[in-house]
Amino acid sequence: MLLPPRPKFTLPLTIAAAASLTVSLAGAAPKVQRKPGDAGAQAAAQHAFFEKDVFPLLKKHCLKCHSGSKPKGNLRLSNRAGILKGGDTGPAVSLKGPERSLLIDAINYGNYEMPPTGKLPAKEIAVFTKWVKMGAPWSPKVKFVAKDDGHAAGAKHEPPRVTAETKKFWSFQPVKRPAVPSVRNHKWGTNDVDRFILARLEKAGLKPNPPAAKTELLRRAYYDVTGLPPSPKDVRDFLADDSPRAFEKVVDRLLASKHYGEQWGRHWLDLVRYAESNSYERDNPKPYVWRYRDYVIRSFNSDKPYTQFLREQIAGDELDKVTRESIIATGYYRLGVWQDEPVDPVQELYEDLDDILLTTSQTFLGLTMNCARCHDHKISPIPQRDYYRFLAFFSGLNRYGIRGDDTIRNFSVRPIATDEQKRRHAKLVAEHKRKMAELDRKIKAIETAVAPKLSNVEKEDFQYEKNRVGILKNHVPKDLSQKQLDEYVALRRDLRRKQRFQPRGMDMALCVTEIGPTPRETHVLIRGNAHVKGAKVEPGFPSVLSPPEPNLMPPKPGQKTSNRRRALADWLASDRNPLTARVIVNRIWQYHFGRGIVRSPNNFGFGGDRPTHPELLDWLADEFVKHGWRMKRLHKLIMLSSTYRMSSHRRVRQGFAPTHREQAKSVRPRKALTHPTSDPLTKDPGNDLFWRFNMRRLSAEEIRDSILAVNGSLNREKMYGPSIYTIIPQAVLAGQSRPGAGWGKSSPEDRNRRSIYIHIKRSLLDPLLFAFDVADPDSPCPVRFSTTQPTQALGMVNSDFIHREASVFAENLEKTAGKAPRKQVTAALRRVFQRQPTEKEITRGTTLIASLKRNHKLDDRTALKMFCLVALNLNEFLFVD
Repeated sequence: MLLPPRPKFTLPLTIAAAASLTVSLAGAAPKVQRKPGDAGAQAAAQHAFFEKDVFPLLKKHCLKCHSGSKPKGNLRLSNRAGILKGGDTGPAVSLKGPERSLLIDAINYGNYEMPPTGKLPAKEIAVFTKWVKMGAPWSPKVKFVAKDDGHAAGAKHEPPRVTAETKKFWSFQPVKRPAVPSVRNHKWGTNDVDRFILARLEKAGLKPNPPAAKTELLRRAYYDVTGLPPSPKDVRDFLADDSPRAFEKVVDRLLASKHYGEQWGRHWLDLVRYAESNSYERDNPKPYVWRYRDYVIRSFNSDKPYTQFLREQIAGDELDKVTRESIIATGYYRLGVWQDEPVDPVQELYEDLDDILLTTSQTFLGLTMNCARCHDHKISPIPQRDYYRFLAFFSGLNRYGIRGDDTIRNFSVRPIATDEQKRRHAKLVAEHKRKMAELDRKIKAIETAVAPKLSNVEKEDFQYEKNRVGILKNHVPKDLSQKQLDEYVALRRDLRRKQRFQPRGMDMALCVTEIGPTPRETHVLIRGNAHVKGAKVEPGFPSVLSPPEPNLMPPKPGQKTSNRRRALADWLASDRNPLTARVIVNRIWQYHFGRGIVRSPNNFGFGGDRPTHPELLDWLADEFVKHGWRMKRLHKLIMLSSTYRMSSHRRVRQGFAPTHREQAKSVRPRKALTHPTSDPLTKDPGNDLFWRFNMRRLSAEEIRDSILAVNGSLNREKMYGPSIYTIIPQAVLAGQSRPGAGWGKSSPEDRNRRSIYIHIKRSLLDPLLFAFDVADPDSPCPVRFSTTQPTQALGMVNSDFIHREASVFAENLEKTAGKAPRKQVTAALRRVFQRQPTEKEITRGTTLIASLKRNHKLDDRTALKMFCLVALNLNEFLFVD
């Protein structure tokens, strides 16, 4: 899916850049009527005003980013010509209408809001306003020369500091519930979400799109919540339900589905860079890591409060009540890459810790704190000291391992059985050993009785177990009765069985461990070098958020951890944290609508995008917190909104909605020409204001799962447990450093399980998933960008996988729809489209089958298979809307 263009004026801005953008939003100034005798005096006064009052503000706020050979947004504010010319969005100052200049609008936080760090003081706004109304005069004495990097020559560029001003940045402020805006069109909208959206649309002179057809809406909801298509029966039932609550009932049923956790758990696994191998040359598997995947799926299905979900992953082994689930949750710390042969073990420790800090700060806080590892953050007010204070929460962690598998088990694997389970297991083991000892005693008694009668050769051969029964047979009935021999054979068989089937071992989990209750000292590392230590630091949160000091509880007697992660979890899950709720609510919105209210979901700092609907974001965050941090309620609120139910079609006439007949028969709404002046695609091409629903292509996993679903082979019932292995061509396996190593073979039943259960080997991703932009497991993946590339078409037409599944599809159609091509085509398209196909579509399908048989001499089954192959490549199958 191609993301819509970035919104106007969402450049990655520093404070200076923000104010410079302020300048960029203006126009030019009016012609000033002067008396001939006053012209020189007026010009001199204006130039003096510019030199004394205006230029210092430009230099302070603007010229660091909007000067030089590559100014941001192509807006150069280092001379008057550049100001009048403007940047990507037009002139900064309008000479014909200075009061309408973009600069004036921006600094007053009108349609634009600059600088993003906070509104300028009224005094500075007045200076800029006065200057613009003068016509933006520029004193000839001011010659500003900039370096090519866009910073003032001779001026020292400093990263933004933590000050009272930088703390005013929107995301650093506490969440405050805004009032729901009033709207003119009271008939449109289902809930308060719609009023926030509609208020912005009305202000921009736009109208929301008509509602989607029922079949489109049903397909959208199924993929959103479960990642699977609706069945033909699901479609029929929904179309037949004309009650006002028809869609609400669908939403409730989907949120209660066990497949909800599989779909939304996959989103979370993207964020925490989930993989099941270590990377580097050997890329060996991580033991029991699949339990973390199952934990995530179960957590979503149970609608676990987000704060609990967070606490368990960050400090599940330090909570007041430690459970099996909370231990498994700490596998979060073991998901990253692991260098098992580091050149510098000390430096490698800090590489590991940096990976954990990066994932934690971006996933939970939306802050790129990792950028402050070697120096103060260049864009956001995050000092290097804050980086190492945050790192100190993890300073007690053991590495995943040192070298071999034994060290991994020592540092990262532990039993997750309860005390009662441990006692029961010990009892079973003791009983098993007793029974084996008893069998061994009886066997030896028979062997001892016969031993003196054996010849020397027999004694030599009797050492080998495989020879013993045959030797004893030679001594029946003289030295051994047949009954004794039969008993001996039975005893040996029983012993072998017990050796093979020992009591099942206790369940184990991949989890975090620490070096003990006293963590390592943490120092600021000069330029990030682990061997060059600076000042010692203690655990702390990002200072720009004005946080409290960490509540570091002393470890209990015998405790093997320091409680530092517990303090971090408590703060992350606090209602007073301004970022946690905003970040997760933005992600939920993103996965429903294709993009977040903040388009940079892992960056809520100065370098990220401003929210397109800041009031809606805070309202949703407040709702989320007030109702127990539970996601399913938020899903339902969003999905029942009219905003969610809009059509994704480019546009029909403003205000035109599909008829009931069109909705019921799933016919696309009649298209009508729109007037260019009212075309929202012209006014808002990036859909920043959500005037329509964004279309999207299915994700890699959704494509594979949908193929299996429509051909009838998807194994929906089997969930959880060790991962499965798909069939990967030998040519792909040969590309590894150790060809085929670490890739197993699963049964056909297991291979047909959902894609979330496929083994994720960092050096060997499933080819189909890889082609369709599956998440890179080496780092957090907040957004999946949909590319369009030849390997996708090749894989969907020529791969062994697609031909195998097309054959299964054809076989299934013959069984369920009969031998008539028309019935086969109709049934196939009904499954692929999740709607009733049109007569034209059915005719095209039957014509294709007939042509394949006539012109290419294909038999019935092969021709049907080729039609199925075409059906699985149709755009309507691969795109949600």
